[in-house]
Amino acid sequence: MIELTRRATFSASHFYWNEQWTAEKNAQVFGRCANRNGHGHNYTIEVTVVGEPDPVTGFVVDLKWLKDVMEREVVEVMDHRHLNLEVPEFACMIPTTENIAIVAWRRLAPVLSRVGAAKLSRVRIYETPEIFAEYRGEA
Repeated sequence: MIELTRRATFSASHFYWNEQWTAEKNAQVFGRCANRNGHGHNYTIEVTVVGEPDPVTGFVVDLKWLKDVMEREVVEVMDHRHLNLEVPEFACMIPTTENIAIVAWRRLAPVLSRVGAAKLSRVRIYETPEIFAEYRGEA
């Protein structure tokens, strides 16, 4: 088996806020990230697929096709967006790095499952070069 990873980047803003809590509790738990005006990051997404290389092409998956899927399902949806306000999944979910990874997986997995033998192995989201979350699907 071979794992193949493709990267893309997007910029987005967000804030952390739990509607069940008071403003004071949100400020206590989330600090500056609870500012309802939001703040931005330049995110990097890495999508890893796993499979056997095709004996004819040598590809696990066509990289141009994978790039197009990542663009359509994640980058175009999140790039230059306020995640809390413009991405439907985050209407009821705090857009933490962890949750962005889960949402990206849920958007990518159905598309990738319809093509060839390659399977989605992981989605990694970098919020900064030092902070990332990795998701490998439902446990």
